Amino acid sequence: MNIEVKEVLSPSDIKRFIQFPHKLYKKSKQYVPVLDMDEKSVLTKSPSLEYCKLRMWMSYNSKGEITGRIAAIYNPRSNEYHNEKRLRFGWFDFIEDFDVAKTLAETAEAWGRELGMEQIHGPLSFNTWGRQGMLIEGFENIPPVNCLYNFPYYPQFIEKLGFGKQVDWIQIKLRADGGVDPRLHRINDLLIEKHGLQVLDIKKIKDIDGLVTKFFKSYNQSFRNIDNFVPLTDAEVRQIGKEYFPKLKPELTSIVLDPEGNIAAFGICFPSLSKAFQKAKGKLFPFGIFHIMKALKKYDYIDFMLIGAAPEWQHKGITSIFHTHLGSNLKDRGITYGITNPQAETNSAFKVWERYEFEPYMKRRCYIKNI
Repeated sequence: MNIEVKEVLSPSDIKRFIQFPHKLYKKSKQYVPVLDMDEKSVLTKSPSLEYCKLRMWMSYNSKGEITGRIAAIYNPRSNEYHNEKRLRFGWFDFIEDFDVAKTLAETAEAWGRELGMEQIHGPLSFNTWGRQGMLIEGFENIPPVNCLYNFPYYPQFIEKLGFGKQVDWIQIKLRADGGVDPRLHRINDLLIEKHGLQVLDIKKIKDIDGLVTKFFKSYNQSFRNIDNFVPLTDAEVRQIGKEYFPKLKPELTSIVLDPEGNIAAFGICFPSLSKAFQKAKGKLFPFGIFHIMKALKKYDYIDFMLIGAAPEWQHKGITSIFHTHLGSNLKDRGITYGITNPQAETNSAFKVWERYEFEPYMKRRCYIKNI
């Protein structure tokens, strides 16, 4: 097949770049389209672009039809943080044609070599807040809205291209309506008293900006040793805080404060919006917003978005405080299942889920290749 690759430069190109997966996955029952307006904002207005370089390409066949897309990200802050020379790739989608995937990957690799990079890895976004990881198991399941979905031939092609495993992330599905053992309540009361902790009532928060600052200070510290992590900048923190924190639900949020008022641990969940986003088909208006608002009000599935603890509070058992708080709320509200955010398979914190009834849900991989 004749393959032509063109760089994405114009607004119309960006629109086609964003909408290509909608056509590719049109018959898929698992694919969850993100909102086009959100994707455009990420690719054109993200505060990460203040320090990252982004290039995008699309491939075409002889009829002028789009057959694939790829984005490459040069993130100097990440390379400096990890002492690496790596180019990131993401937004990598293609028809079931190996030559299309090969041509797109080689295009990104060539730019990486021009920049003096030694490796290319992904799928990744600008930072760990973005969607990342190619699905390698669990293709029959519907992902959370903040996670990628791809066809089974994707990992087959990328491994044929010479990419190998950098890190795997695991997601599980767990029962959320089991409640909490009364003995654990007593243990948590003792922990709170012993360490002088308190569970923040977010309904009473007046200084939302102050909370955002404290939260992401803890976030940057909690995940600093995670693969491919790069600390968020002040501009990124402001943007994420503005977008997400007004939407926090008290019953799905538990933030534990230390005696100085700093965030010691946190557990944040959101109602599952995957099916609502499928119905929206990438469009917020005119009908997408109604599907999303309905899902925010009535839900029995949730997504565990962020679970963590500040380094000085890790391995002290205090994560059980927010698990107890959330577990009680979930049972009271009839929430049946929760899907965890991707966690590195080597992350010891994964053991915390062993207290629940759970099953494997998805497994995704970050691939890497020398260039």
